[in-house]
Amino acid sequence: MIIEQLYTGCLAQGAYYIESNGEVAIIDPLREVQTYIDKANDANAKIKYIFETHFHADFVSGHVTLAEKTGAPIVFGPNANPSFKAHVASDNEVFHLGEITITCLHTPGHTMESSCYLLKDKNGKEYALFSGDTLFLGDVGRPDLAQKAADMTQEQLAGILFDSLRTKVMTLADDVIVYPAHGAGSACGKNLSKETIGSIGDQKATNYALRADMTKDEFVKEVTDGLLPPPAYFPMNVKLNKEGYGSVEDIIKEAKAYDAKTFELIANETDALILDVRKEEGFASSHIPKSIFIGIHGQFAPWVGALILDIKQPILLVTPEGKEEETIKRLARVGYDNTLGYLKGGFDSWKNAGLEYDTITSISANDLEEKIKENVLIFDVRKPGEYTAEHILDVPSTPLDFINDHISEFPKEENFYLHCAGGYRSMIAASILKARGYHNAIDVKGGFVAIKKTGIKTTSYVCPSTLK
Repeated sequence: MIIEQLYTGCLAQGAYYIESNGEVAIIDPLREVQTYIDKANDANAKIKYIFETHFHADFVSGHVTLAEKTGAPIVFGPNANPSFKAHVASDNEVFHLGEITITCLHTPGHTMESSCYLLKDKNGKEYALFSGDTLFLGDVGRPDLAQKAADMTQEQLAGILFDSLRTKVMTLADDVIVYPAHGAGSACGKNLSKETIGSIGDQKATNYALRADMTKDEFVKEVTDGLLPPPAYFPMNVKLNKEGYGSVEDIIKEAKAYDAKTFELIANETDALILDVRKEEGFASSHIPKSIFIGIHGQFAPWVGALILDIKQPILLVTPEGKEEETIKRLARVGYDNTLGYLKGGFDSWKNAGLEYDTITSISANDLEEKIKENVLIFDVRKPGEYTAEHILDVPSTPLDFINDHISEFPKEENFYLHCAGGYRSMIAASILKARGYHNAIDVKGGFVAIKKTGIKTTSYVCPSTLK
């Protein structure tokens, strides 16, 4: 028996390859599926099942494409109603894979079709639980994503999740391995661990939502407390996962390489967004006017989904040379399929063509320490939990996720300073503001990590795990 977690850091997402005696199951695959096919071929094995834990909201799964390429059936849990051919399992239905079995455990609450898959080894021993978004390490799935579809409140869904966890998950042996669908960085929960593999026993001991003495009312209150609004692209990803989508290969073929002059012409004649995915230093030193920065080296896809509100938005890319195809794939992972093309030769070709470019001013944290004596305006674009844990005295919270709600707070004439934790998100914020005519935004290099090394006064640190 082979179990391999294929973890994608950009999405904080875990897909799973399970092999036994020449037969393979894939759980929650990414949209680009050739990796799974190649693994099975290399092992002289056949993909027999494609299991989906639920209709994912944060990424487009590869189930449709993988089924088309392999002929393997797609399996969902009870209550699923996909538009394409799939096997909707019954609760406790058993699937045989080589010498092992995989049992569907219906665990509604995150969504009504949410299910976990319990793997038993060749001796019939409960070995591993593929818990999807029902159970994370340190948290459970948020219950507010399926309210409309289920015609329920988040409190009602949370109550259902409580029952699912107590009757289907917490009854398992402590040594059962937990393989969740996500880790830290995912918007599908609020307190996910950086670890990506755990055990039922560990979670009973450490996960706030699995406390043995917890009442349902306490669970509902704690699970729903402090939930930030989900990213705007989530409903569209659910729709794609439920109804189907085109292949990544076709999207890549349709995206064209444009020389600088043609790229400029298309940008001017269409409503395409110019998305620059280079590193923040390169973007700050020179970029195409009105382009937006979201670096491919960071949590690229989730920030695209959070900030580009129209999933059908036409996009033109500025990438490091050789990263064009990877960028298109990573956009497609979250359903942004309308990539028109990219700048051939990267940003150097734009400069070499003598075309206009813009810059963003950056200063060091030490320089900010001097500037702060002049009572300058500073904006903290980190997430609310980070801000609450510790921030510069008298500096407001203006999270990047909700920058549109704070636009009126930024001055048009006076210089102001932006910081995040390390510099990635503040550069995104600066690029958005610059594109909207705020040319007086100044980025703080190194963010709060660098600020902490100066004499700038901050609030007392509060451990995030104690925050509600």
